[in-house]
Amino acid sequence: MSFFSFGQTAEIDIVLNDAETRKKVEHKTEDGKKDKYFLFYDGETVSGKVNVTLKNPGKRLEHQGIKIEFIGQIELYFDRGNHHEFVSLVKDLARPGEMAQSQTFDFEFTHVEKPYESYTGQNVKLRYFLRATISRRLNDVCKELDIVVHTLSTYPELNSSIKMEVGIEDCLHIEFEYNKSKYHLKDVIVGKIYFLLVRIKIKHMEIDIIKRETTGTGPNVYHENDTIAKYEIMDGAPVRGESIPIRLFLAGYEMTPTMRDINKKFSVRYYLNLVLIDEEERRYFKQQEITLWRKGDIVRKSMSHQAAIASQRFEGSASSEKALSQAKEEDD
Repeated sequence: MSFFSFGQTAEIDIVLNDAETRKKVEHKTEDGKKDKYFLFYDGETVSGKVNVTLKNPGKRLEHQGIKIEFIGQIELYFDRGNHHEFVSLVKDLARPGEMAQSQTFDFEFTHVEKPYESYTGQNVKLRYFLRATISRRLNDVCKELDIVVHTLSTYPELNSSIKMEVGIEDCLHIEFEYNKSKYHLKDVIVGKIYFLLVRIKIKHMEIDIIKRETTGTGPNVYHENDTIAKYEIMDGAPVRGESIPIRLFLAGYEMTPTMRDINKKFSVRYYLNLVLIDEEERRYFKQQEITLWRKGDIVRKSMSHQAAIASQRFEGSASSEKALSQAKEEDD
């Protein structure tokens, strides 16, 4: 806007070339709401147009140059003044001069590196955006357009099962086993819990999925734990020799891939937390980290089919084969 509102003013609009066909996804904003944004992947070209519309016909707009930037940045909420940019690309659209009429400028950022997934957490935000700027002597005119980036992974070659023990000497001995340690975001966690020794009265058992967000470094490290899911395994007392199957679908929960030491600023990790509560309200915990990853869209099988396949791999039993055939019948 011009000084004392005299002279020319302008509006900027950023339009992507493939806006009509590009997929949009929901992404959480800082205030906890969800908006839809254009989805991009690492290495994709970002191109479009910057429309500069003059508000007062017949008047010229003086400027010190017009540019567009593609920026990837990390913002720590406890350090709001500093934005840590890990991607910063600039294209000059016009040299300093005057504009006598509205204009449209084309731009293209070819095969842009987008190394990290977009993320909005409790203490940190990682965002990608386009910013068009008309530089002026008194105050610049700016417009930003946020996009969302998803990082895709390939299926891990080594994906060993998890076996753990929980024990209180001469009172309790439990073994639990999960079919693997790395899961994609639409996966099914299949497992079993074995009660080898039970001399305390357990009244409740559940598995929690916990997200742990770590920000900062050195003495200024902040941990935020968030319970994403609670899965009740049993309500009542188990007996020695009993085994309880676990089947937990991840697709219904809001999770991101595991993010480790992103730009040396933050991490997001996920844990399976086994919780036992006895009749005296004492709580026993056992925690195990799992790795989450995002895979590309494939032909989706039904949830029952997916679970039956996981169960068959893990248990290798005739009952699992029966479940698989039933799932196929459901699909058909």
